[in-house]
Amino acid sequence: MVMKNHKMTRRKFLKFAGASLAVAAFSGYTPLMAEQAKAAGTSGASYGTDGSKYVPYEERTGAESVVYFTRDLSAAGLVRIFDRVKGVLGGKVAIKVHTGEPHGPNIIPRPWVKELMASRLPDATIIETNTYYDGGRYTTEDHRETLAVNGWDFAPVDITDEHGTALLPVPGGKWFKEMSVGKGMVDYDSFLALTHFKGHTMGGFGGSDKNIGIGCADGQIGKKWIHTAEGQGQWSIAKEEFMERMTESTQATISRFANKIAYINVMRNMSVDCDCAGTSASPVVTPDVGILASLDILAVDQACVDLVYALPEESRRDLVERMESRHGLRQLSYMKEMGMGNDRYHLIDLDHGDARITAKEAVKGISGHWTSDGL
Repeated sequence: MVMKNHKMTRRKFLKFAGASLAVAAFSGYTPLMAEQAKAAGTSGASYGTDGSKYVPYEERTGAESVVYFTRDLSAAGLVRIFDRVKGVLGGKVAIKVHTGEPHGPNIIPRPWVKELMASRLPDATIIETNTYYDGGRYTTEDHRETLAVNGWDFAPVDITDEHGTALLPVPGGKWFKEMSVGKGMVDYDSFLALTHFKGHTMGGFGGSDKNIGIGCADGQIGKKWIHTAEGQGQWSIAKEEFMERMTESTQATISRFANKIAYINVMRNMSVDCDCAGTSASPVVTPDVGILASLDILAVDQACVDLVYALPEESRRDLVERMESRHGLRQLSYMKEMGMGNDRYHLIDLDHGDARITAKEAVKGISGHWTSDGL
């Protein structure tokens, strides 16, 4: 257990993360030490080197999945696209959504989620875990207060590591054989990843992979395994190694739910910083795009990245720089290596009779910088 007086605050984390990435780039060294190897159950792993390189669609190979797309950024749009992937959900449903730090300006609008749950998932539960940094969600007590401040009081919220942790196997993992998650998560029958797609200080971008890989790992064990090399600083693991560890954590959760998991990514208020940054997040620059959904985690995250790269240069510049400088694209190539999905897909336009479209067609007419929708 990492004691609180050794923890870094959220604001300091945002500043330190950039510095730690610079050190990692200089030294090329992110060690997996013996004690952590023992906990994770593996050793001697090496990481990929392709995290700063975007691979255009025409250069990819393999099967194609289906990704649904709508430009309708509203409660109605969210419900409509959910209906395309809802068939796999049943029993006791967990909704994993980033509920944000206090007064976070960019999290998914609560009225949208409220409408989705009221009309389609009345018996579902929002799930979360406590954080590894000292902020508004570090302890369960503080986390409950933040949930109320941010307006998540319309539905039950299960902080899954409140009462302990569980170990889930990581099929095909090289960094981990097991991942530590919130104990409460294993009580659910199916899983909806409802994700705010945006940038991320460490991950480059935060899609469904980040929402699950970091968001389901418990606050004091799982997140430590992902972020911290033994004997090093709290955020000492970065770039490709971090992407791989996070993705293996995701693999543990999606393997647990097998074919009973669906993914929705909301491309709105896309700051280069995660919702962990709260009110400290960098101002949003990238224009809003729409909502995507799939039963394939790689396909939905890849499609979001493709739509960002398809934007005009002035519109995509900041978010692309964040992805590439953090080597965040390794999330995509590693998910493919791990057999978690396909990076090729049919993009289905719900707004135009289910026509198959390209990423460039999806963002046609979007230019300039972000303007607020007032929500």
